[in-house]
Amino acid sequence: MQKVNKSITKLNSKIFRRRSLSGPLTETLSVMAILVILYVGSIIVLKDQSSFAPETFIAYILIFTQLIPPAKNISSGWYGVQKGLASLDRIEEILNYPETIVDDIDAVEKNTFDKEINYENVYFYYNPGQYVLKNINLQISKGQTIAIVGPSGSGKSTLVDLLPRFYDVTDGRITIDGVDIRKIKLNSLHRLFAIVNQDPILFNDSIYNNIAFGRPDATYEEVVQAAKIANAYDFIMESKWGFDTNIGEKGSKLSGGQRQRISIARAVLTNAPILIFDEATSSLDSESEKLVQDAINNLIASKTAIVIAHRLSTVVKADKIIVLKDGEIIESGTHKELIDKPHGFYRYLFDYQKFD
Repeated sequence: MQKVNKSITKLNSKIFRRRSLSGPLTETLSVMAILVILYVGSIIVLKDQSSFAPETFIAYILIFTQLIPPAKNISSGWYGVQKGLASLDRIEEILNYPETIVDDIDAVEKNTFDKEINYENVYFYYNPGQYVLKNINLQISKGQTIAIVGPSGSGKSTLVDLLPRFYDVTDGRITIDGVDIRKIKLNSLHRLFAIVNQDPILFNDSIYNNIAFGRPDATYEEVVQAAKIANAYDFIMESKWGFDTNIGEKGSKLSGGQRQRISIARAVLTNAPILIFDEATSSLDSESEKLVQDAINNLIASKTAIVIAHRLSTVVKADKIIVLKDGEIIESGTHKELIDKPHGFYRYLFDYQKFD
């Protein structure tokens, strides 16, 4: 891997050097060409009995100088074409990559969540033999808020990624209302979830279209209501174009807290019965975190929620807290139950953050 990284770095440096040199090199060649033409042309014009009139020579020079910028654009354009072709190869490779997670031949539609989610003796690895999750047994009842905590690399995100079948379990099974998720049609399964990540997925489009992305048939009133529930309405209306404001690539024109609230508004609008929050507030400042946390609380009031949290202070009100370490559930219970264990791992994490 280190060898591959070095070769990629070397290739990128080579491309950057060539791109950086193309501008100055083109300018130098252009100036040299003009000097040569001026020198040769002046000799011809000043020659006795020359048929090349001075005004013709001046016109020629003017035409030549007008041709230089398009020639330079062709050079830079060719660089862009080459880069685009390389990107096209990579995109084509991804698009043609065989799908490993597909609908089972007997898969069924499931449009509601009625009772509970169960992880039953779940094991999972990315590389054979290197288990990321081991012997996971977990029940999540409808209407509960479940928090998943633990140190980095303990398998928190992986545990949740198995639920919408971003990956399939290596061993064991996950069921929703008693139905193995591998027996549920993928489109139907995905409609049961709304996911808010640490880094929201936003598009170079208007605020309105970003919120309505999950439900393009939503009415304007529904989009506005979703923005209000997500604590996003005020800052949207303060912007010059309101809901028509373009937010830039990946929401670059918004702050971190504003991006998260747009993402939460989208989750509100989809009205999915199961919500997943993957460290949604971990990279925010205190003021933004409060606004986003309030928006999350508004959203989960009548839903089933799974919250992956780095800051334990944000999950003290969860119905159940699951503590992961090295891919295993080592503790579970309410905040009070876990904090009352003087030598428990959750108590250790909580005290560490409190005094950090």
